[in-house]
Amino acid sequence: MPARPTRVLTGITTSGTPHLGNYVGAVRPAIAASRDPGSESFYFLADLHSLIKAQDPARTQRSTLEIAATWLAAGLEPDRVWFYRQSDVPEITELTWMLTCVAGKGILNRAHAYKAAVDRNRAEGEDDDSGVTAGLFMYPVLMAADILIFNADRVPVGRDQVQHIEMARDFGQRFNHVYGREWFTLPEAVVEAHVATLPGLDGRKMSKSYDNTIPLFVPEAELRRLVFSIVTDSRAPGEPKPVEGSALYELYRAFATPEEAAAFGQAFADGIGWGEAKQRLADLLEREIAPLRARYLDLVARPGDIEDTLRDGARRLRERYATPLLAQVREAVGLRDLSQVRLGSLQEEEAPAAKPPLATFKQYREADGRFYFKLVEGERVLLQSHAFDAPREAGQAIAALRRGTLALAQAPATLGEGVDASDVRAALDAIAAADADRAAKTQA
Repeated sequence: MPARPTRVLTGITTSGTPHLGNYVGAVRPAIAASRDPGSESFYFLADLHSLIKAQDPARTQRSTLEIAATWLAAGLEPDRVWFYRQSDVPEITELTWMLTCVAGKGILNRAHAYKAAVDRNRAEGEDDDSGVTAGLFMYPVLMAADILIFNADRVPVGRDQVQHIEMARDFGQRFNHVYGREWFTLPEAVVEAHVATLPGLDGRKMSKSYDNTIPLFVPEAELRRLVFSIVTDSRAPGEPKPVEGSALYELYRAFATPEEAAAFGQAFADGIGWGEAKQRLADLLEREIAPLRARYLDLVARPGDIEDTLRDGARRLRERYATPLLAQVREAVGLRDLSQVRLGSLQEEEAPAAKPPLATFKQYREADGRFYFKLVEGERVLLQSHAFDAPREAGQAIAALRRGTLALAQAPATLGEGVDASDVRAALDAIAAADADRAAKTQA
């Protein structure tokens, strides 16, 4: 049986109006990648994620339309890829809750966005969680559900999002362990080493945060006005100009052929005037954007067609993947049809299959007078600690590992011989589950 294509999933947050930086850094390369015959591509509009920051309903709706039209105008083919709106796949939100029930709060405490909000509050003398919504805190779980519901293999992200993919792996692995089967593929983050980052009008990275963007589909006259407002230095015509650090040159190179970029660089060395350089850049941008703009304007004039495209993508995707997988997951966790309960099964449960011994921590003192711990599973040593000067330090490290507040990569310990990090994480998950069960029984 041939291996299935590699599933590649990309989320597109529906906030703001697309600009040249979005197009060059994300849209254009993603659409090129979608034509790889060895891949099955998933592109979704992350409208649920956008609600964490945006609470303007009309703007959310408008942004969803603009971004969907942008991807379609740029060449995304809904018949060749999965193109859908996140909120049209309710299985994602149901899976989010199931993952929430196995996700460690300690892991979520370390999420970059949440930590940044806490740090900001502390710097301002506020309560740690002032202004922090549960949506912001739970964002990584929803993102994990986006990925795991389709068993995506690869998720292209920026470096600041790698942590979220690691969390998705953690949650998926924990679910697999608790419910005794490989229900979910553990995704890999794909960090594009050479993703283009365009400068904006002031030379800094093009970003809505800096208000220095060139919107992708402004009318030609506005596009030229914005290009002519790009900040340059005082070098006069005839005076050589460096290409390094030049926003004009970097923008030109992002849209030009190698030969055109080389010629533009030579023109800088020959002393081209800034006005002429800006004119050339505006002409080049208009050459690529004009046909896209025409398609975009046609698409946004027919919002019903975009709505149909998104709903059709979600419907087909649910039938093919989301609904069948969630039915299996519901069965796995016990959300089952009661009519299928066998008579007497509630009183006469079948003997459970033998489980491997639960891993345990052992703390001890060596002849050198220092203190150590190890994590063992039967006779197998999974984790061996470094030396501690006091038993309390060893105990604190054990407690942090049990709670999930100490990442394995930062633990003062080394893996046992022939042990993989995933083995240790699975053992820690099992310990955490047993601790939670004991706590629940105690409270009951």
